[in-house]
Amino acid sequence: MPHPYVLLSAAVSLDGYLDDTGPERLLLSSPADFDRVDEVRASVDAILIGAGTVRADNPRLLVNSPERRAARTAAGLPEYPLKVTVSGSGDLDPAAQFWHTGGEKVLYTTDKSAERARALGLATDVVPLGADLDWRRLLTHLHDVRGVRRLMVEGGGLIHTQLLTQGLADELQLVLAPLFVGDPGAPRLFGPGGYQSGRLRLLETRRIEDVVLMRYEPTAPGTGPLPVAADHHWLALACELAAQCPPSDTAFSVGAVVVAADGTELARGHSREGGDPVVHAEEAALAKTDPADPRLAGATVYSSLEPCARRASRPAPCARLILDAGVRRVVTAWREPDTFVAEADGSGVLAAGGVEVVVLPEFEERAKAPNRHLPR
Repeated sequence: MPHPYVLLSAAVSLDGYLDDTGPERLLLSSPADFDRVDEVRASVDAILIGAGTVRADNPRLLVNSPERRAARTAAGLPEYPLKVTVSGSGDLDPAAQFWHTGGEKVLYTTDKSAERARALGLATDVVPLGADLDWRRLLTHLHDVRGVRRLMVEGGGLIHTQLLTQGLADELQLVLAPLFVGDPGAPRLFGPGGYQSGRLRLLETRRIEDVVLMRYEPTAPGTGPLPVAADHHWLALACELAAQCPPSDTAFSVGAVVVAADGTELARGHSREGGDPVVHAEEAALAKTDPADPRLAGATVYSSLEPCARRASRPAPCARLILDAGVRRVVTAWREPDTFVAEADGSGVLAAGGVEVVVLPEFEERAKAPNRHLPR
């Protein structure tokens, strides 16, 4: 199901701590960086923190700039983003500032703890998620029910760790502060867990007074039927490649990317690439790979349109080329309509050959955009 774009935001010491063990909150960011955080808050639909952060820091979690709040209301948005917290116990102080400042609030908890939270009289909408806290269900609810498209997560470390290890974080904004904590009892940003393989992609570095902002996005594909954040990034690229296709009245415009398990891009291609009037996107991309490359067995093919199961222009359809390459996972945005081939079922061919096919319908309109001129 569609999820919001999830942005993790944190500041850490040089030795990786979020705070020390003193009675007062350790200020890691500079004044200019606090203003940057305020700007990011103003740009999102919701801000999420864990119950531990509510208890430890008693934050208000506001957009502080009157100008930014005015710009939100002028754009038809609430003055403040939705404030979200998550608690397995539902046991939170009803007097905390979190509940009594800003705009709307929502608490996600378990079925068992929802009754306790309501009995406390918390000034919030209480949403039970089932027997356990389920991050995918939470994100789907935020997207579908609350209309959240961009979610900023400000901690704590356990929540950051869970979202990253489950492949649900689209971006990490990390600020590095020039100091050390050195206390093993202090909270760290990330804990142990089953993190995805591969290196994150560096999007930006920026000096802000005496701290440094680093923005990263994950690159490693998922490994099964559940999509991860990197799957969205790569499929978006495939849709962008489709827009580069020379237009045709007799064939679809499609983009494709082949990505290794560690997030390394192996190849990309698009329909009619290089002046070939009949080459398909997956065919063009796979032609650029080494058939003997062992990484193909763990790779994912991203295609803006379901790989073809039948074609007249070449001996082998793209579904067969993918199977022959040894690829065992395909992510696509759009099932092939009957425009040129009746009852096309490339996904069925792939599944019968042992390939995991993941369809992300939230990208369907992007995939259709360069094909609007074709008959339906």
